[in-house]
Amino acid sequence: LRSVCIVVLLREYVSSKTINKVIQVHDRIFCCMAGSLADAQAVTKAAKFHLSFHSVQMESPPLVIAAASVLKELCYKNKEELQAGFITAGWDMKKGPQVYVVALGGMLVRQPVTIGGSGSTFIYGYVDAKYKPSMTKEECLQFATNALALAMGRDNVSGGVANLVVITETGVEHVVVPGDKLPRFHDE
Repeated sequence: LRSVCIVVLLREYVSSKTINKVIQVHDRIFCCMAGSLADAQAVTKAAKFHLSFHSVQMESPPLVIAAASVLKELCYKNKEELQAGFITAGWDMKKGPQVYVVALGGMLVRQPVTIGGSGSTFIYGYVDAKYKPSMTKEECLQFATNALALAMGRDNVSGGVANLVVITETGVEHVVVPGDKLPRFHDE
């Protein structure tokens, strides 16, 4: 299988504009948190435990769908108490790169590309116009950086730093773009 990059982006209300809401739940599986930060952190902590245990039992890394399913089950079983949603993305040997949405309440959907959070309402047109299924790593990074910059430029509660993760067959790369290095598309 050829390496394909996945760049995951999401911003929701944050009390600190520099908090990283992209969380590693296993070696090549990450999720982005939305909603209540405390709820999302509790769910990702439980998911990490489940996935680690699953990996030991199966004697292999978990599939991305398994990680998304664990998050879905945790959210669904606790839907009355939790206000958390996730975008789960990763790479596995069975299906390669994948992206899943776990919505508030526990609905699970696979998507070729997805966005979420308060700033996402401002960038649907950009994502629809600029997303291409087979982007290079550089194109993915520019696409995600531009999308985040556009969202942050219009949404005063979106973050101020772009935390990006590129997940491929060969590994994981973290990319941080500080707010002063983000592209500007309009006078803010």
